[in-house]
Amino acid sequence: MQPFNPWTWRDPSALAGGYDQSTPADVPRQRPESSDDGPDAPGPGTPIDLTGYRVEATDGRIGSIDETSADSRYLVVDTGPWIFGRKVLLPVGTVARVDHLERTVHVDRTRDQVKNSPAFDPDEFGRPDYRQQVGSYYQESYGRD
Repeated sequence: MQPFNPWTWRDPSALAGGYDQSTPADVPRQRPESSDDGPDAPGPGTPIDLTGYRVEATDGRIGSIDETSADSRYLVVDTGPWIFGRKVLLPVGTVARVDHLERTVHVDRTRDQVKNSPAFDPDEFGRPDYRQQVGSYYQESYGRD
């Protein structure tokens, strides 16, 4: 098993419209009739813009994705009123799965772990020591509840 790398997708197919494995006997999940406001899930291999997707921690909602990096290494999440409009930086290694039909990204951290993370600082993000600080926080919290 390779060590956890917070800046690498654990399941790259999640970003490219991948789906869970299914068998011929599985019945496709249908969209609720009330969800006519978004597109259908794209097919495998289709690049996805996750901006606007909800973000769920293991114990509840965090916020929604405000922006993604061009190289798909991190997500900037606007937490809204939950932690006073603070934005947090989530490396893509924290993503457990993506539900494109529900437009939801599930991360493998608790709300407290996200709340206690370093704040997103767009002015500092270009500095290697800032990225190291953020990456170290998520490496240390990997697998802890």
